Amino acid sequence: MAVEVLTTADGRAKAALGRAHAATWFAARAAGQPLTIGHATPPDQPARPAQPELLNPRDVPRRRPGSPLGRIALLHAVAHIELNAVDLHWDIIARFTHQPMPLGFYDDWVKAADEEAKHFNLMADCLEALGSHYGAMPAHAGMWRAAEDTAGDLHGRLAVVPMVLEARGLDVTPGMIDIFRAAGDTQALAALEVIYAEEVAHVAYGSKWFNWLCGRDGTDPKDVFHALVRRYFHGTLKPPFNEAKRADAGLPPDFYWPLTETGT
Repeated sequence: MAVEVLTTADGRAKAALGRAHAATWFAARAAGQPLTIGHATPPDQPARPAQPELLNPRDVPRRRPGSPLGRIALLHAVAHIELNAVDLHWDIIARFTHQPMPLGFYDDWVKAADEEAKHFNLMADCLEALGSHYGAMPAHAGMWRAAEDTAGDLHGRLAVVPMVLEARGLDVTPGMIDIFRAAGDTQALAALEVIYAEEVAHVAYGSKWFNWLCGRDGTDPKDVFHALVRRYFHGTLKPPFNEAKRADAGLPPDFYWPLTETGT
């Protein structure tokens, strides 16, 4: 089921299939008959639509977020992030089945994948309401790099994707919300508030299972996190941090501040 989502190219179709598979998973769980965790080989890279054109991050055009076109570009960037998140969460389900994990691990990532599909649809709806669509602008080509770098390391995947990349979303989303509130775009404002509320749990799932694995291994989670982020994440973490929401997600300051340029 996860590989089927990963090998579906169209964004809307990928989201719809992911949501249908998530509903099937949770219906089976509610009936007390959980689906069997199988084994499959996920693709090295997920299927992608022909558009958007994927560019090196430095080549993606910069637009002022205060302008109408800039706000469309911002929504397009968020849609691209959410579509990648759909694939990231289905990939963690499919890629690490050789490592026995409790069913709760799959519950969490299926739920996260389902919510990311909802988030992509919300962003796509906002773009269409503004006369645009997902694929109308170039997008960041490096979104899948964290998945490639951590394809053989579940600890590393949890450290970099939910606990670094998704945690960054908690830092920047309040500023985006302010932009659309000031512009009077109630549809985008409502969508971003949904995303902001639900992303806290996705970061928390990463923290929860990372700490669980470290507990099973008898290792110190903070030390392991620092070592893995330095190995797999390209660059340093950049403040300001949303310390309150990060704390809600189980990320204390001594996890991320030492990874900034100052290391304080």
